[in-house]
Amino acid sequence: MWLGRLRERFRPSSLDLRSDEFRDLVRRSREVVLLAAITGALTGIFVRFFEYVVVELLFDVWLHADWRWGLIIPGLGLAASALILKTVGGGASPATSDEYLRAFHDSSYPLRWRAFVARIMAAVTTLGAGGAMGLEGPSLYGGSALGAMIQRRLPASFRGADYRTLLVAGAAAGVAAIFKAPATGAIFALEVPFRDQMARRMLLPALVASASGYLMFVALSSTNPIFQFSDEQRIASLFDYVDLLAAVLIGVGCALGARMFSKLIRIAKAFTLRPVFIRLVVAGGLMSVIFLVTRVVTSPDGNPAHGESLSVGSGYEVIAWLGESHALWVLAAVFVLRMCSTAATLAGGGVGGVFIPLVVGGAIVGRGVGEVFQTLDPTLYVILGIAAFLGAGYRVPLAAVMFVAETTGQPGFIVPALFAAVAADLVMGEVSITTFQRTPASSPE
Repeated sequence: MWLGRLRERFRPSSLDLRSDEFRDLVRRSREVVLLAAITGALTGIFVRFFEYVVVELLFDVWLHADWRWGLIIPGLGLAASALILKTVGGGASPATSDEYLRAFHDSSYPLRWRAFVARIMAAVTTLGAGGAMGLEGPSLYGGSALGAMIQRRLPASFRGADYRTLLVAGAAAGVAAIFKAPATGAIFALEVPFRDQMARRMLLPALVASASGYLMFVALSSTNPIFQFSDEQRIASLFDYVDLLAAVLIGVGCALGARMFSKLIRIAKAFTLRPVFIRLVVAGGLMSVIFLVTRVVTSPDGNPAHGESLSVGSGYEVIAWLGESHALWVLAAVFVLRMCSTAATLAGGGVGGVFIPLVVGGAIVGRGVGEVFQTLDPTLYVILGIAAFLGAGYRVPLAAVMFVAETTGQPGFIVPALFAAVAADLVMGEVSITTFQRTPASSPE
C-alpha cells in the first residue's frame, strides 16, 4: 500500500495525459491502417474493371481488325472524351495525375464525384480508342479520388489525422494494381509530389493500400509481370563494367530525351486551351498522319499494311517490338513518332497517363544505345533506359528503379539501373514533366 502511495506522490501528472494520448494514437493508427486496406481493395477492384473495359473490350478488339481503323478511331475517341468532359463533367479538365498532385498540396482543393465519373468515362473512350497514353494516370487518379471521398465522410475517425492519408493510400493502390507492383505504387505516390524529397508520415497507409490493391487486382486477373522475357533474354545476375559506362550514357541520353518530351507535353497542355473544334481537328489529323507514317516506317517493304501500329495504345506493343533487331534510324523514328502521338493525344484533350509513355521512350533509347555498343543481350539496356527516362521525367528515381525491378523480375540490373537513374536525374536539373510538383522549400510540410 505504501508503495502505491509513493508512486502516486512522485508520478508526474502529465504522465496520465501522455498515456491517454498514446492510446488514442494507437487507436487512430489501427483505424487508419484498416481504412487504408479498404481503400486499397476498392481501388484494386476499380482498376481491374477499368483495365478490362479499356483493353479487352475496346482496344484489343479493333487493333486486331483492319489496320485502316487506326486512321479514324483515335480521333473519334478524342471527340467522345471532349463531349463527356463537357456534359457529364460540367467542363472538367482532362487532367488525372495532376489532380492528385493539386489535391495533395492544397487541402481546399476537393476531388469531386462528378468530375471523377466524367474523367474515368473519358479515359475509357480515349484509351479504348487507341490514345497514346497509359492506364496508370486514371488508375492513380481514381484511387486517390476514392480515398479522398472516403476520408471526407469519416471525420470522426480521422480527427487529427493528415487530410491526405487516404488520398495517398488510394493513389498508391491505383499504381500498384495497374502495374502489379505494390512497392512501386507506395514509393511513387510518396515520391511524385516533390522534387528530391518524399512525402512524410504516410508510408504505412501507402504500403497497406498498395498491398491490398495489388492482391485484389491479381485475384481478378493474374500475377504474371507486365514485362516478360524468354529464357534467352533473361539477364544474368552479373554485369560488366562496360555496362556501368553504358548506364551513365543511357541516363544522359534519357534525360535529354525527357527534357524534350517535357517541353512537348507543356506545349500540348497549352494547346488544350484552344477552342474544342480546332484542337480536335488538329490533334485527330496529327494522330492519323502519325499512325500512317509509323506503319510505313516499321514495314519491311514500305507498305503500311505490313507495318506495326506502334503509335497507338499505351505502348506495351513497342516494348515487345524492341525484342527484335532494328536499324538505328528506325528506332529514332519510332521514338519521335511515339512522343508526338502522345503529345497529340494530350493536345486533343485525351485523358490518360504519361508514366508509360516515359517508359516506352526510355526503352527505345536504351535499345538504341545497345545497338551502338553492339551488345549481345539488349534487354539489360532496354531496362536501364526505362529506369532512367521514367526517373528523369517524373523526378522519381527510386520509384523508377523499383518499377523495373517488380515488373520484370530481373535482379541483375539494379546497380546499373541506379547509375542510369542518378545520371538522368542530375542532367534533368529542375525540369519535370508536371508543373504541380513542389520543391522541399515550397512544401507546407
